Amino acid sequence: MAVESTMRAHPRLAIVTGADSGIGAAAAELLASEGFDVGITYHSDRDGADNTRAAVEQRGQRCFVAQQDLKSPDTADTIDELITELGGLGVLVNNAGTGQGESTLSMSYDAWREVMATDLDGPFLCAQRAARHLVSAGRGGRIINVTSVHEHVPRAGSAAYCAAKAGLGMLTKVLGLEVAQHGVTVVSVAPGEVATPMTGQEEESAFQVERPGNPVGRPAHVNEIASVIAFLASPRASYVTSTSIVVDGGLTAMAAHGHDSADPSWREV
Repeated sequence: MAVESTMRAHPRLAIVTGADSGIGAAAAELLASEGFDVGITYHSDRDGADNTRAAVEQRGQRCFVAQQDLKSPDTADTIDELITELGGLGVLVNNAGTGQGESTLSMSYDAWREVMATDLDGPFLCAQRAARHLVSAGRGGRIINVTSVHEHVPRAGSAAYCAAKAGLGMLTKVLGLEVAQHGVTVVSVAPGEVATPMTGQEEESAFQVERPGNPVGRPAHVNEIASVIAFLASPRASYVTSTSIVVDGGLTAMAAHGHDSADPSWREV
């Protein structure tokens, strides 16, 4: 392995999946502000994707938009299309996904498969396609998989979601080992609660909603997650790979106290 391959600056060309709102939109906008041209995908919210494109272009960068269905076996073709439009690739932010809230005992196999296809199969295909391109191009790069704290800790009523995110977390570690010699790093970002449409909140409510069971005392703002993604997308993160970065305000450290508690008395020592 040539050491220089791990230090060479990869192209400032990024793809962010699920960038029509929430973390994906914030990541696309922040990467644009740091000089990246961006390709973004959306599932059904074309208006949201167009808003993100406008925000990227307002920052002086190119933006390309593509519809994507992560459940389709051909979903990675969208990655190829955006790579062609961008003229290359330096970073994939594998952000798109879905949630789930249903007892394991009552969940149908079809419902299970829909979550697994969206949160694990699709991201696998996208990461695989991006990794092939990055290795072939020989200029290094980044693959950043957005998982969840439930990559690490379980939640009743979310078996499929937790299993998919845990699977994506382990895929991150394995793929990172396999491509490190090519100057490509692979890291998962595991957010806790974030104020997004997916959690039924407005972005700015992150600073208004009280979460006594969280050490920081509130949900995250999307920019707080996007900032970590932007760091990992940069040359500064060249030695960070095959690991998970938890961004949860200390939530996962609260297991012994009961992090869902509305009683702030845990702070009393």
